[in-house]
Amino acid sequence: MSHSPPEAIYVAGRWRKAATDDLIDVVDPTTEELLARVPRCSPADAGLAVAAAHAAQDDWAQVPQPERIAAVGALLKALEARADRLTDAVVGDVGTPLRIADKLQTHLPLAAVTGFLDAAQGIEDPVRVGNSTVHRSPVGVVAAITPWNYPLLQILGKVVPALLSGSTVVLKPSEVAPLVPYLLAEAIDEAGLPPGVFNMLSGLGPEVGAALAAHPDVDMVSFTGSTQGGQAVAAAAAPRIKRVALELGGKSAAVVLPGADLERAVKATVSSCLLNSGQTCLALTRLIVPRAHYAEAVEQAAALAVRFTPGDPRDPGTKQGPLVSAAQRARVRGFIDRATADGARIAAGGSQAPGGLDRGFFVQPTVIADADPGAEIAQEEVFGPVLVVLPHDGPDDAVRIANGTRYGLSGAVWGPDEESAVAVARRLRTGQVDVNGGAFNPAAPFGGMKLSGTGREFGRFGLEEYYQLQSLQR
Repeated sequence: MSHSPPEAIYVAGRWRKAATDDLIDVVDPTTEELLARVPRCSPADAGLAVAAAHAAQDDWAQVPQPERIAAVGALLKALEARADRLTDAVVGDVGTPLRIADKLQTHLPLAAVTGFLDAAQGIEDPVRVGNSTVHRSPVGVVAAITPWNYPLLQILGKVVPALLSGSTVVLKPSEVAPLVPYLLAEAIDEAGLPPGVFNMLSGLGPEVGAALAAHPDVDMVSFTGSTQGGQAVAAAAAPRIKRVALELGGKSAAVVLPGADLERAVKATVSSCLLNSGQTCLALTRLIVPRAHYAEAVEQAAALAVRFTPGDPRDPGTKQGPLVSAAQRARVRGFIDRATADGARIAAGGSQAPGGLDRGFFVQPTVIADADPGAEIAQEEVFGPVLVVLPHDGPDDAVRIANGTRYGLSGAVWGPDEESAVAVARRLRTGQVDVNGGAFNPAAPFGGMKLSGTGREFGRFGLEEYYQLQSLQR
């Protein structure tokens, strides 16, 4: 990577040294070489950043909405000017293949900003309800805690609506992949936002993230990550009854109904499961097919998966890069080994290292068959390139299996026609469902049910999360 971040944090409009000299190594997941170092911040740093955001809050809330919209527009231009550097950073930081990174890690997030700017039009207009006028006010100081798998998208999904609403932000990105956030902070500095409106720390979740969630001057916490992490954030925030938005884990199912286009459904599901090496919260990781077509579906999925040969993400021809870390690789391989120990069959891939790759945190794209729907591999989020194929005995059984996990983030239904597919999709307890291959829409509300979280992100629905409602009776 051509640009290394400063060993500093961004607070009150300037780069400054953290309270301690401790640093976190950032490792290239492809080469296993040191990529950069960032500060391991302390709760004292968190307090400093919150104080800056709190001090800036009242003035930023009073800035007219057109000026806030213009400020985010300036940020968008600064990010667009850094598009190549953002892509380069995420390839080195996360290991996303170059052609996928450019489209999904850089340009999709920039399109989401445009969607927020469109959604902001008119959202603060007062609404008359009888003798009352309802106004929207900014929620206040927002702690945004984000993961490593889609760093720019997840950050902009929180920071941009907060800024548009008149709220101020303290961002704590993942310490595993912090390079993209540093480019964002650089762009914000260039865009000229007032000091303290945006602040950024690096560090560990249990140290800095926990301090932010519990801080009395933080009015809202928006967290994306594991369900376990979300539970910890919610518990830390609970004593102050602050607003909490959580986008957590998933074990999303693709349901194929009798008469649907099986080949198309399997292809789309495999592509979803293996995208970003399976490190996607909304990945379709369970393929639920009619029992009569089970063997065929397993064979098709296995044949497709082996085409996703792992390799150097900087090679334009690579379809699957490494996992983000050695710990993540060990975790995914553990899931595969326990699945076979439980009696499941490996139809493609496995826990062995891919051939010809003696460096990097790679895992083979893996298809698992003959697993029980209640087994760990069919219940828990693996967050790696692992697909489980399960048979069903009709639509009711398919819905039962699809809804039979603690998660409810995403899903898909493939039917012989739109009407039958929509009827089943409406029965799934999940925040979004792709119907017969419907594409991801960054303007639609994104979020989960059950242990997949609460609150919604992106578009107008995501922007609304960062406002409080006040009614004036006259």
